[in-house]
Amino acid sequence: MGAFKITGGVPLSGAIQPQGAKNEALQILCAVLLTSEPVTISNIPDIIDVNKLIDILIQLGVKVEKHSVDCYTFQADDVDIDYLQSDEFKVAGRGLRGSIMIVGPLLARFGKGFIPKPGGDKIGRRRLDTHFQGFIKLGATFRYNKEEYFYGVEADELKGTYMLLDEASVTGTANIVMAAVLAKGTTTIYNAACEPYLQQLCNMLVRMGAKISGIGSNLLSIEGVESLGGTTHRILPDMIEIGSWIGLAALTKSALTIKNVQWEYLGQIPDVFRRLGITIEQKGDDMFVPAHTGGFEIQSYIDGSVMTISDAPWPGFTPDLLSIVLVVATQARGSVLVHQKMFESRLFFVDKLIDMGAKIILCDPHRANVIGHDFRSTLKATTMTSPDIRAGISLLIAALSAKGTSTIFNIEQIDRGYQNIDTRLRALGAQIERIA
Repeated sequence: MGAFKITGGVPLSGAIQPQGAKNEALQILCAVLLTSEPVTISNIPDIIDVNKLIDILIQLGVKVEKHSVDCYTFQADDVDIDYLQSDEFKVAGRGLRGSIMIVGPLLARFGKGFIPKPGGDKIGRRRLDTHFQGFIKLGATFRYNKEEYFYGVEADELKGTYMLLDEASVTGTANIVMAAVLAKGTTTIYNAACEPYLQQLCNMLVRMGAKISGIGSNLLSIEGVESLGGTTHRILPDMIEIGSWIGLAALTKSALTIKNVQWEYLGQIPDVFRRLGITIEQKGDDMFVPAHTGGFEIQSYIDGSVMTISDAPWPGFTPDLLSIVLVVATQARGSVLVHQKMFESRLFFVDKLIDMGAKIILCDPHRANVIGHDFRSTLKATTMTSPDIRAGISLLIAALSAKGTSTIFNIEQIDRGYQNIDTRLRALGAQIERIA
């Protein structure tokens, strides 16, 4: 198990380029299975979860040509569908939650798709019903092996239909869309997710020959086509990483420039951090966060009541950044209620922040009240273990601001979502070392 050794309390400076978006990459990579023609994708993040999915594609028989560290061409013209029944796939698929999104493309193109119960972060219940209910409505037959936790769907022909999703699941919507583009007739999806990553997937599919209307809304209409062709696609910068760098700058009193953020896709992220009192400046397509040497003050509502920051499906605030908001608030002036609505285990890392001296009251599995120190009392170094990707980066930011030397174990969780994080932080002046 690897670890980071971090000496905190050191102001950082410089510019950083956000990596490609992890959540978009997992969808886009699965979509290459929809065509036998070449698909070239750039700005792919070099992280564990994405590399695991690329390995699964290779094992499926997809030809993969690597042009550079972040640019690949994929050609799925000789897919080995029998690999899905192998013991090797049952192990590989369990190790990556994003692997669920290969099912829709395989079902659409080859008439069947299988997946073991996928893993991922232990942040609460993350059911798969939306995916499989959508496939069933398109005409697929569903089966589940309880002994092996193995799911399967099969269909001689998928037929377009109307469906109202039980939740606006991003991966569920992506999976159903990828199945529907090759179905016979028209599919209408209401309560569809409309995150920028889903918009990117739909726009890529349209370039491949799909007929999709309503992109960017929660009502999608998909007219099935006979086949799709190749295309090129560039992945957006990772909005979660951008939010992480904002939090890092504020908590370490550092002046940082975040390059090429593509502001139009950031939604509420800048405004939510501004509610915490953080100054964010737009300079072209770059974002500048000045050094908050005088601290920052959490806003109140116009009636004077305590600010609440909560997550919601897009265009609401992403749940992946609530842990960053929480750790940043530990040094703000004032207090804030952080309400994690979507996952009931995501706030359980706050005990580690409390050990570092943070003033946090965990009200229940979904809500935490944070009373900021206003930098009058710094966080204290400690030894801790990363429970998941987003909690891990939050603890890393806390350690970089803390007085003394901290150690974070289980950093493989952080590596799953953040590319070369220690190297990139050292380039900004951070004192961080990767140890065995």
